[in-house]
Amino acid sequence: METRSENRCFGGVQGVYTHASNATGTDMTFGLFLPEEAKDGPVPVLWYLSGLTCTHENAMTKAGAQGWAAEQGIALVFPDTSPRGEGVADDEAFDLGQGAGFYVNATQDPWARHFRMWDYVAEELPALIGQTFAVDMDRQAITGHSMGGHGALTLAMGLPGRFRSVSAFSPICHPTRSDWGRKQFTAYLGPDEAAWASHDATLLMRDGGFDGPVLIDTGTDDQFGDLLKTEALAEAMAARRQDHALRMQRGYDHSYFFVSTFMEDHVSFHAEALYA
Repeated sequence: METRSENRCFGGVQGVYTHASNATGTDMTFGLFLPEEAKDGPVPVLWYLSGLTCTHENAMTKAGAQGWAAEQGIALVFPDTSPRGEGVADDEAFDLGQGAGFYVNATQDPWARHFRMWDYVAEELPALIGQTFAVDMDRQAITGHSMGGHGALTLAMGLPGRFRSVSAFSPICHPTRSDWGRKQFTAYLGPDEAAWASHDATLLMRDGGFDGPVLIDTGTDDQFGDLLKTEALAEAMAARRQDHALRMQRGYDHSYFFVSTFMEDHVSFHAEALYA
């Protein structure tokens, strides 16, 4: 693993690291914020999964999460959104290919060789971080934005017992019934829609839900509102009587101005679960 940078940040350290990934067959870069408490022993960890077109850097520099995490003594992990580099398949569209991994293991060519983001985020990167840094992998929570909100919800429900809490900013809630999902799932997973169900938060909520609290914020002026299918997830959570809060934030859009505005709420929400 190569240290790309380490900077003092809110009393802790914001690092950026690159390593060779067995899951993707490429080099992968991630950000990790460790609060000052990590000097004295392992701290709980909050994963942040980013959205379409993003790298590890977007949330790391725009979400304003480190200050709130430092107050709570929580580490933050910022993975990349896809494999990258020479020889990695790509597409001219912004919502497919590099920067658009959708947190699935692709089974279709040309994507299957490298696009194994589920394995990377669910298994390989947690193992690397747990072995290398002062992070308590028995106390994990997860959040994300847009495509990353989709990933946070599906990972939380698809890995029972892994995460104590899950939240999302403007998540893609029902991708099997959305243009943001059907296109990508067909490309990555093939035409059999049965293979898509384990990556649809609304279907997972209907089937089993999440054994912990859920927080979702979406803006009423989100320019991608029709693609998110927020109402479908809301109905599924209500039907299951899921422990949740879903807040429609008046006047907010899909940008990091929205994310950063409510980041304190999300970090505090996860801190309550992580320190329970």
